[in-house]
Amino acid sequence: MHNLSKSLWVISMILAIVVSTANCYTITVDAHAEECFFENVEADTKMGLTFEIAEGGFLDIDVKITGPDGTVIYRGERESSGMYTFSAPTSGRYTYCFSNQMSTMTPKVVMFNFEVGEAPHKGDDKDKEVDHNKLEEMIKELGSTLKTVKNEQEYMQVRDRIHRSINESTNSRVVMWSIFEASVLLVMTLGQVYYLKRFFEVQRVV
Repeated sequence: MHNLSKSLWVISMILAIVVSTANCYTITVDAHAEECFFENVEADTKMGLTFEIAEGGFLDIDVKITGPDGTVIYRGERESSGMYTFSAPTSGRYTYCFSNQMSTMTPKVVMFNFEVGEAPHKGDDKDKEVDHNKLEEMIKELGSTLKTVKNEQEYMQVRDRIHRSINESTNSRVVMWSIFEASVLLVMTLGQVYYLKRFFEVQRVV
């Protein structure tokens, strides 16, 4: 019975770590616009942002993460994709924004995942001893690895969909250009045949 309880505790710990707060969104950022999101977290909480531009223009956008006091934690300009992780230096509201203000008329479709890890434990000495238990540390490490693998899989799936869309768009353009070239050649051929026919008719009359 004790072993069963211990096994259930281990499984629950892994699930609690793996199924931490992770939000996946797809948004459209219009030209000259900016979309911002907020997260309230405790100090020393691990946070991560993964994003990919799916559609629009040159597939680039400006990214900025700011802390509760307005300090810029991360800033990226004209990025197509990225992954950034950090530990919250202070408790409060953290803001992450996607800006398309550089674009004059093209909206951008952004797919992103913002992950908030487990808040650090606060308790007495007994709780600290439990936190530093070797088995629990191994479980946390395993859970963190599983989360990383899951995020990488989601990231690769997003990239695969985007690249497939780009390939299909390129193929359709190639097909349309081939049809256009064939049409031009056909018109030119018919024009030359008509011109030669008229030329010989005029020569015959003369």
